[in-house]
Amino acid sequence: MGSKSGFAKPAGIAMLAMSSLAFAASLTQVSNWGNTDTGVSMYIYVPDRVATNPPVIVAIHPCGGSAKEYFTLTRLPSYADSLGFILIYPQTTKDSNCWDCYSSASNTHNGGSDSKAIVAMVTYTLSKYNGDASKVFSVGSSSGAMMTPILMAAYPDVFAGGAGFSGVPAGCFENATSSTPSSPDQSCARAQKNFTAQQWGDIARAEYAGYTGQYPKMQVWEGTADTLVYIGNLQAQLDQWGNVMGLSFSHNETNTPQSGYTKIVYGDGTRLVGYSAAGVGHFVPFHETDVLNFFDLLDGTSTGTSTQPSGPASTSGASGGPSCTAAHWVQCGGIGYSGCTVCASPYSCQVLNNYYSQCL
Repeated sequence: MGSKSGFAKPAGIAMLAMSSLAFAASLTQVSNWGNTDTGVSMYIYVPDRVATNPPVIVAIHPCGGSAKEYFTLTRLPSYADSLGFILIYPQTTKDSNCWDCYSSASNTHNGGSDSKAIVAMVTYTLSKYNGDASKVFSVGSSSGAMMTPILMAAYPDVFAGGAGFSGVPAGCFENATSSTPSSPDQSCARAQKNFTAQQWGDIARAEYAGYTGQYPKMQVWEGTADTLVYIGNLQAQLDQWGNVMGLSFSHNETNTPQSGYTKIVYGDGTRLVGYSAAGVGHFVPFHETDVLNFFDLLDGTSTGTSTQPSGPASTSGASGGPSCTAAHWVQCGGIGYSGCTVCASPYSCQVLNNYYSQCL
């Protein structure tokens, strides 16, 4: 789908960044985008002013989430307005709205399932909007951060880079019965695979056997206090992609991009970095400027700001909600939310940000 060499910012993006126009674009569901899997749907955000040959970012929701909810969880739409890139929001309704990160089909180039469906969305978008095939990226949180490395491994010819917040290595769930938090096999999420860097690298390379091109750049974020996706998955992912890219650990940068975070740099830091967030639970706050800078879509340095709080906090649910019970992984609160605010026992409503709380 085109070379990924060179990440210079198009002139159109620079001009759009200067614009002060009011924007009226909205998240829109797309039909007839080239997939027959009824369990997966496509939503897209196209800003009012699109850059010439716009970059494309796929933003993948967590378990229990949706395209519309993930659209509200980051400031990416605002950046799309000013920079002119296009956002794709895939949505799954299978397995408690968790992505298929376990099947051989999803973990194989052109094998099918969710990963191929997402690539079909990219193909549709590049064609319809004359997108830049060398600037296609994926970001995700939790289950979305588990799908992102699969896309990098199974479709390195499509994606130029990925960023995962609270995820696992590519192929980590393969051969399990599911990749949901309720799966009886939690050895992946709990970082109990204990593979070497070479083994992790081989798992990633096997997803597209015979591929000889450059692999996408990777940015990995994990919280040290995460009790769902254990912190050991940070090093496992760095081991995997360091082996795939032939990069070694270089150095750490403490309190970067904010206090309590440690940036872990491989090579010169342009292709592989990790972030360990001290005391942060599930999931790690989304840092838009750090992600976009890593993708070479912004000029400048990190502001150290994020959309979400430093970790999920417990709440009994907003007052005034209907007297009903929300199931495990279902939304239970947030600005504009009007559904059930009390979680089924033994779960509690955890605040992920001002717009989204979830039964965990």
